[in-house]
Amino acid sequence: MASNHGSSRGALPTGSGLIVSFGEMLIDFVPTVSGVSLAEAPGFLKAPGGAPANVAIAVSRLGGRAAFVGKLGEDEFGRMLEGIVKENGVSAAGIRFDQGARTALAFVTLRADGEREFMFYRNPSADMLLKPEELDLDLIRSAKIFHYGSISLIVEPCRSAHMKAMEEAKKAGVLLSYDPNLRLPLWPSANEAREQIKSIWNRADIIKVSDDELKFLTQSEKVDDETAMSLWHDGLKLLLVTLGENGCRYYTKNFRGSVDPFKVKAVDTTGAGDSFVGALLCKIVDDQSVLQDEKKLREILTFANACGAITTTKKGAIPALPSEADVAALIKASP
Repeated sequence: MASNHGSSRGALPTGSGLIVSFGEMLIDFVPTVSGVSLAEAPGFLKAPGGAPANVAIAVSRLGGRAAFVGKLGEDEFGRMLEGIVKENGVSAAGIRFDQGARTALAFVTLRADGEREFMFYRNPSADMLLKPEELDLDLIRSAKIFHYGSISLIVEPCRSAHMKAMEEAKKAGVLLSYDPNLRLPLWPSANEAREQIKSIWNRADIIKVSDDELKFLTQSEKVDDETAMSLWHDGLKLLLVTLGENGCRYYTKNFRGSVDPFKVKAVDTTGAGDSFVGALLCKIVDDQSVLQDEKKLREILTFANACGAITTTKKGAIPALPSEADVAALIKASP
């Protein structure tokens, strides 16, 4: 399907409903030189990250309302991350601190092709130790959308906190948004990852997977409609498959299609998926009927594709997340 970039300029209001993002926030250490292994890297830059936190900041940067719920170490890095959340206009009311565990760290190397390899320091890290009783349930219930990943499912007590938060959100009529954000090195095994990621599958209203995650979850080499639809469940309102530089595909009960990408020079793909999700959520938060309106949904996904594309043009996730003006400029400049 051809997409019409021209029609959507200025037509997409950013919602004012609260989007609560749950899970990990950590520091990525990125080599100062691209295309080298971690061992060969001469030095590292610290870049705040963690997919759920990136999504919250992406929402805020586009003018939406966001809160982040998670646990950080009571250490310099943890306080720094809390500062970054607040600086970016995201509510830190749901953040807790752990006295005994450190803030999670990840060393991320960018291969020559811009793709990433990870090495994690979590033994255990503070994000894994969030307990159900530490949740700000009022904050979660006041959300319009509750967004989460799968890293918080790996170990207790965080898994129980995740389940409790999801259950309370669902009871309060909050829309549930799930991006599994697979990080295989963190799981005991691939089978465990697949099983746990799917264990909460049927609760979500919106699910976004990458093409690689689609292959992993279905154990298929194909990225086609049939493979994608094997992940469909009856309660789902929208299933998205992001295709990197090839745009995205969308599936709803009544229609499906693909939205073209924007051509940019990618430097670092970190945070592109989170930027895409943040853009989508802040454009549907006040009016979920757009999920049944293919024309409007395509406009929103064009906007989300533009956000994802812009995020790949700079190093690090959070510094690269675009503003509404950045997105408008890219859409306008595209043929």
